[in-house]
Amino acid sequence: MGGCAGSRRRLLDSEGEETTPEPLPPLLDRRGALWRNMMGFWLLGLCNNFSYVVMLSAAHDILSHQRASGNQSHVDPDPPPTPHNSSSRFDCNSVSTAAVLLADILPTLVIKLLAPLGLHLLPYRSEWGWREGGQVGPEERGGCEGYGSGGRVGELRAEADLPLPSQPLALSPRVLVSGICAAGSFILVAFSHSVGTSLCGVVLASISSGLGEVTFLSLTAFYPRAVISWWSSGTGGAGLLGALSYLGLTQAGLSPQHTLLSMLGIPALLLASYFFLLTSPEPQDPGGEEEAETSARQPLIGSEAAELKPDSSSSLSLQERWTVFKGLLRYIVPLVLVYFAEYFINQGLFELLFFRNTSLSHAQQYRWYQMLYQAGVFVSRSSLRCCRIRFTWVLALLQCFNLAFLLVDVWLSFLPSIYLIFLIILYEGLLGGAAYVNTFHNIALETSDEHREFAMAAACISDTLGISLSGLLALPLHDFLCHLS
Repeated sequence: MGGCAGSRRRLLDSEGEETTPEPLPPLLDRRGALWRNMMGFWLLGLCNNFSYVVMLSAAHDILSHQRASGNQSHVDPDPPPTPHNSSSRFDCNSVSTAAVLLADILPTLVIKLLAPLGLHLLPYRSEWGWREGGQVGPEERGGCEGYGSGGRVGELRAEADLPLPSQPLALSPRVLVSGICAAGSFILVAFSHSVGTSLCGVVLASISSGLGEVTFLSLTAFYPRAVISWWSSGTGGAGLLGALSYLGLTQAGLSPQHTLLSMLGIPALLLASYFFLLTSPEPQDPGGEEEAETSARQPLIGSEAAELKPDSSSSLSLQERWTVFKGLLRYIVPLVLVYFAEYFINQGLFELLFFRNTSLSHAQQYRWYQMLYQAGVFVSRSSLRCCRIRFTWVLALLQCFNLAFLLVDVWLSFLPSIYLIFLIILYEGLLGGAAYVNTFHNIALETSDEHREFAMAAACISDTLGISLSGLLALPLHDFLCHLS
């Protein structure tokens, strides 16, 4: 480390005899950069989760083969439903939509489990550093170990207290893979003629969403904390716009195949938002209301980790990572429960909450359920400035009650109207979105700067773990209920 620091000092000295810090950019420029970054994270959240949401909205179509052939542009997307199990009072597919959920979430789970251990070795951007007026190549960095990896963007200028230029981020292998996989998922599912091939496309969507989420959530550690609420709002917007666009285009008569192909602009927007809208991170001072709130909070990790040295996330030892992770459990466990309950409802019960006395077909009912759920998520994920919740375990209890209530209704069919189900599903989405945004906001407030990147990457396993468990349990439940007479 000493040699690396010496190399950086020599580099700064070599740039001229005067090493006096340059004046900070004008306030107007800083505000402009802040707005660019907030909008950038909103668009990243929107684009990152879009393919994931669309695949869940199309789950019923994927499994029931209600897709057009390659040379048709308009078909009736909702033919009269034919029960796949005539002995059941439910209109069941032979395979539960939980199968699509598992294909859409298990690759994400693997990525998030491995992320805190080694994903930092794959940088947010290329190995080139930034300096005002140009780039710093490897020969100028003096071969400093660790520089340019693990997301430590702008480390050289941060140590020298020099202002960072508001330049866009450079080439990122993580983001490129995420964008390519998202585009590949739309193409593969659109042209598929079998459930197996379609599920492979869903897997690509999962890889894109998982890699993107762990990357962008970790990246928020190097920007003002306000970007977390914008990222969360964008992910909620993805749910609403993804479900609504799939519902609207298919209702308008466009085939599911051409609906998916029309969404190929979303991965391109993700790449453009990252490479051209975000600015290179600067040393941040939260200040104001957030600083006061942070000082009033208890530290996420107590005296056991009080002597942890400030360093990059990639240099944390396994013991240090475990200590931080234990401090996160009070937020991780409630978020796991929230997502377990809501996705057990979404992919285990939605298909079974079928009302025959409405003008909506089974496929249409399923799409409306998905859209209303995502509308609730969008509203609550965008509500951080007007409603902050510290004790997220309350949300977990309420969501588990929702699951129990709807499970009893599936068994007994006592709710008389589909509109009551619509209200419950909207409420379910509100609880889920509030749990997500408040969990990561609380973690950002209660972790130190040197731990925040790792904490964000570790905590984002919560929703994925809950969703995976719900999918595994929803499959046997679907088979059991569908065999009821």
